[in-house]
Amino acid sequence: MISGAELILLDAVIPWPGAGAFLFEPGPLQAALAARRLEVTVARWGAGMSGVRRDSNLLAAAPLLGRLVGVTAELARRAARYDVLYANSQKAFVLAALAARWSGRALIWHLHDIIDSAHFGAAQRRLQIGLANRWTTRVVVPSSAAARAFIAAGGRPELVQVVANGLEMSPSPSPPSRAALGLPEGPLFGVFSRLAPWKGQHVALEALADLPGAQCVIVGSALFDEGAYEAQLRAQAAQPAFAGRVHFLGQRADIGALMQAVDVVVHPSIHPEPFGRTLVEAMRVGRPVIATDTGAAAEILEGGRAGSLVPPSDALALATTLRHLLQHPDPAKLAYAEARARSVYGAAAMQAALSAVIRQAAQPA
Repeated sequence: MISGAELILLDAVIPWPGAGAFLFEPGPLQAALAARRLEVTVARWGAGMSGVRRDSNLLAAAPLLGRLVGVTAELARRAARYDVLYANSQKAFVLAALAARWSGRALIWHLHDIIDSAHFGAAQRRLQIGLANRWTTRVVVPSSAAARAFIAAGGRPELVQVVANGLEMSPSPSPPSRAALGLPEGPLFGVFSRLAPWKGQHVALEALADLPGAQCVIVGSALFDEGAYEAQLRAQAAQPAFAGRVHFLGQRADIGALMQAVDVVVHPSIHPEPFGRTLVEAMRVGRPVIATDTGAAAEILEGGRAGSLVPPSDALALATTLRHLLQHPDPAKLAYAEARARSVYGAAAMQAALSAVIRQAAQPA
């Protein structure tokens, strides 16, 4: 499965055919990058890296230390062929920082996370910020919220460059019918994200309890050790109050069609997010959006002008807003949101901005 950060990477590399990509392990990203005409190398010593969670201390993963040294040395040798190293994940950044130091190459860290105590331990935050402050040329973040979090954690402000994530903005095709998608008729809202406690799907189900007659689809799957949360959600949905009203669709490739088929898209995260690809996707296809007022959501939804904002973990406020949108859609607001998505969050604008950062980093000091 290709993650959100990897989808951003696949768009970001389009202007750079012939560049090199260094992956820890084989997988779907390998073929996708090769299709973008990148020279892809899979590390000899990277097996097992994908099992290290982003909130663990990578350098303290004792069973992996030997492989970490091997991968870093391999990356440093590879880096000597290029002008700039570009790290697209937490794990990649830690190793790329060491490799950049050894090879003398400039390093850009594309930080796709909010660095705070809700997502990372204190030791990992110190490691991230220490390496960034010493050895990066630029830290690219997708929102002002992510920039503020980086600086609040001790990051140097002059390193930060905000580049909003971009999506391909080709015209949306007419969606299949709900029946063709396996969706029920009647009032329907959808939640589209990985299943994780901080993503807040349980809050959406609590709101559904106050909306008789409405139904909910939950699209996404659990990663890492979050299977227990998925089991919790399924147990919650099995309660008599929800009988037949919650539909778990798992990981799907037809997100755009599913979003067009629901009445409202809900993004109920309970902790700040660095961006909100789901929000932009829903805006692009003309669906009303409700998000929690935390992290980058207010920035993307322009303070509520392009969508609706509710307090995090407030199921009552979510239910009230859902009820209103299900009964009183606002075509003018939807048109404004779609126009904003296409003008502000297009892939072409992101590619141009990132290319400028890369070219600047490549300039001799």
